[in-house]
Amino acid sequence: MSADPLHRAGAPQHKPTSPPPSGSGASAIEVRRSTRRRRTVSAYREGDRTVVLIPARMSEAEERRWVSVMLDKLAAQESKRVLGDAELAERAERLSAQYFDGRARPASVRWVTNQNTRWGSCTPSEGSIRLSHRLQGMPEYVVDYVLLHELAHLLVPGHGPRFWRLLEAYPRTERARGYLEGVVAADRLPHVPGARSE
Repeated sequence: MSADPLHRAGAPQHKPTSPPPSGSGASAIEVRRSTRRRRTVSAYREGDRTVVLIPARMSEAEERRWVSVMLDKLAAQESKRVLGDAELAERAERLSAQYFDGRARPASVRWVTNQNTRWGSCTPSEGSIRLSHRLQGMPEYVVDYVLLHELAHLLVPGHGPRFWRLLEAYPRTERARGYLEGVVAADRLPHVPGARSE
């Protein structure tokens, strides 16, 4: 990235938002370079994008490496955060507003421990959504996808074309589905015993 001569010394330089590397949870990354920053690198989520703060002197290769490191760190932090039922319901409400114009209005949204073969379920007649506790600790974009999937069932009961068109609005649908398919595939792999310790 070339330096912008219009920036004052010490002011951060912004790199245009770009698509994230494969596997990250955010839809875009913005790298901000600063001459005041000497060694430290930090990152945070800002809405639907990730902002990575780096020293201005870093090379493009160092930038790419640090962006990858910071995305992994953020994903690890987010996976440790477990939403409670109240936060889950608030999240469902926000997702409905953002992707379905607020039309999907569940009466209840909660975690359950009795769903070991499904990630979530919805009973449209009651307006209830239940998510498997197995989703806890997975990246937020995966939980959001499952929530949106169940919210969509409040509007369209089956899995026909109309249902899938609703989910097309969520930009991480394919990534989340791939993640969940990977989890299922990993569960089916034969257990390889570890090396015996002496």
